[in-house]
Amino acid sequence: MNHRLMIALPLAALLSLPVVAQNTTSDQSQPAATQQSQSTASTDTATGKAPLAAPSREGFWGRINPFARKKYVQRQTEPIRDRVNELDDLTAANSKAIKDTDQRAQAGIKLASDKADQADQHAVDAGNKATAAQQTAQQATTRVQNVETVVSNIDQYKAQNQTEIRFRPGQTVLSKNAKDALDQMATTVKGQRGYIFEVQGFSSGSGQAAITASTKMAESVVRYLVLTHDIPVYRIYLVGMGNAPVATDDAKTKRINGGRVEISLLKNDLEQLSANGGAPAVSADQSQQPK
Repeated sequence: MNHRLMIALPLAALLSLPVVAQNTTSDQSQPAATQQSQSTASTDTATGKAPLAAPSREGFWGRINPFARKKYVQRQTEPIRDRVNELDDLTAANSKAIKDTDQRAQAGIKLASDKADQADQHAVDAGNKATAAQQTAQQATTRVQNVETVVSNIDQYKAQNQTEIRFRPGQTVLSKNAKDALDQMATTVKGQRGYIFEVQGFSSGSGQAAITASTKMAESVVRYLVLTHDIPVYRIYLVGMGNAPVATDDAKTKRINGGRVEISLLKNDLEQLSANGGAPAVSADQSQQPK
């Protein structure tokens, strides 16, 4: 009997050790778990939930059992799996939100860039139009200045060509050489304007007889220019000079023998202005009569 008792006491003590260890571990883990949950309860998490806490009671065999059961493992990993799934969902939602934000930002940037390009193009167009307007204004100013110059000098004629036709005493008929000289001079003014012909007749003799003779010779020249070359009469100025003295190269004057007619072609700047586009083109008959 005593021998059995001696064997039973050590066995009972050995069996009571796990219970004591479990209670001690449970008592120590509960304050620690409570403290951890209190310290992290106020911490913000990605899911908005409190962090996972260690199990309050694991038991002696839950800590040291190397052959844990399948249900026990599932029960321990299920909260972790749920949290991981929640984090995956949050990550996907954040990625989509970031992608949407980036797309909106890129669209806004592209719209702003397009608006800036349009504004630049409008500015370039406005600059080109301003430059063209300035050039047009400058051209108009130049033309106005040219017109003013021509108008102010419209009665200032310059000699362009001159010829002389000789007549025998008492003769007023044009010779072939005289007609050729007149043809050559009249051809140069076809379709032009701003010109006049000055026809001066000179005759030997004296007094009114000389004036009449010189006028008849000059009239024969004018008649040929009007009938043969359609020179307007208002462009021809005829003067019978009679036996007026003529200046010579040595600055002396002398009277001539026989008869002659001097034809001078005079021009102003009106034709040059029309060629430069400073004035509208009109026909020769419509141009202003020279003074």
